[in-house]
Amino acid sequence: MGTPLPCDISRRQTPRRLLIPRNSEAKQFIKMGAPVFKMRDVIERHGIRCLSSNYTLYGDFSRRVSAVLQNYSPRIENYSIDESFVELSGFKDRMETHAAQMRDAVRTETGIPTCVGIAPTKTLAKLANYAAKKNPIFSGVCNLMNEDVRDYVMRRIPVGEIWGVGSATEAKLKAQGIKSAADLRDLPLALSRKIGTVVLERLVAELRGLSCIDFEDVPPQRKGMAVTRSAGTPMTSFDTLAQAITAHATRAAEKLRQHELVAGALTVFFHTNPHKSDRPQHSASRSVRLRPMSNHTFDLVDAAVAAARRGWKGDPSGNGYGYTKAGIILDDLLAEADRPVMLFPPDRPRDARLTDALDAINDRFGKKTMVLAREGVNRSWATKADHRSPRYTTRISELPTLNV
Repeated sequence: MGTPLPCDISRRQTPRRLLIPRNSEAKQFIKMGAPVFKMRDVIERHGIRCLSSNYTLYGDFSRRVSAVLQNYSPRIENYSIDESFVELSGFKDRMETHAAQMRDAVRTETGIPTCVGIAPTKTLAKLANYAAKKNPIFSGVCNLMNEDVRDYVMRRIPVGEIWGVGSATEAKLKAQGIKSAADLRDLPLALSRKIGTVVLERLVAELRGLSCIDFEDVPPQRKGMAVTRSAGTPMTSFDTLAQAITAHATRAAEKLRQHELVAGALTVFFHTNPHKSDRPQHSASRSVRLRPMSNHTFDLVDAAVAAARRGWKGDPSGNGYGYTKAGIILDDLLAEADRPVMLFPPDRPRDARLTDALDAINDRFGKKTMVLAREGVNRSWATKADHRSPRYTTRISELPTLNV
């Protein structure tokens, strides 16, 4: 089940400012991932409205949609922020009617239009969803449980639109004369493994109606985590970079605690804008092991700033480099209860109490109510979102007002 983001065009905050999700009207003028600076004339000529990324609003609407779906099935897998797999096997001959009712409920309760694809496997369900979006004959619900309908649809869907077929695999398949989903379905399994290993073989089996991708009621434990942001203004001093790194490490620690995880490795990276050829370029990445494995804000901040200092190049007061993006990547994640026990662990109960107090204050009074002094006050590095739509479902200060 796919839900389009509630905006015309969203803008990922990278140095290039890429046009990512586009509504149906904008797609005919703008390619996926086109940089804004190259599309200025097209945007102005056709009156296209660009919006900054609004992850708070997207996440809230995603949760609202999931809450509606839970009324229509006991088993739901939230695949991404705008897609979910819903188990409908118990409804048998009523699947299509039930799916239409579910779609109507989502539109009524959240205002978000959706499309539903019904099929015996996840890969076929994704194809059905694609067909429901592209062909109005399905009225938003495409049912591929019928083999004749399935064959009709698959012969009309390009092989590159299949879930899991990337550009490299698509080129290999087209070289073999495989152009549609039906062509790939009919590919011998042995040849599919030769072209794309067992991954493509499994995909072919899914297209034949043999379920090979399990339904995940419980999301698998995360193996990695990242917090990255583009800077609102270039960071030319180490103090400014350290403030940004501190904020990212603080957020990463919060996410670890929310998921009851600890990290064993931390990587810091930062780089200049590679598309500014007239300016000095530099990029750095440094990693550090966390011993003991931790989710404490102070541990992650200390490790991250120390790693950033090792990667910093030049005079701390600024050497002409303007770093436009920085981030934290956490690896070797484990459940907090499964953290390895050290023979001589450091005794720092105060750190745990401080992080608990920090979380409690920010949960009660709002994010960033209390921050580490190292994060700074000015926050000149903070990502700009000049064209962000209101976060009216989670911020009372951004509720629309009516003057009578």
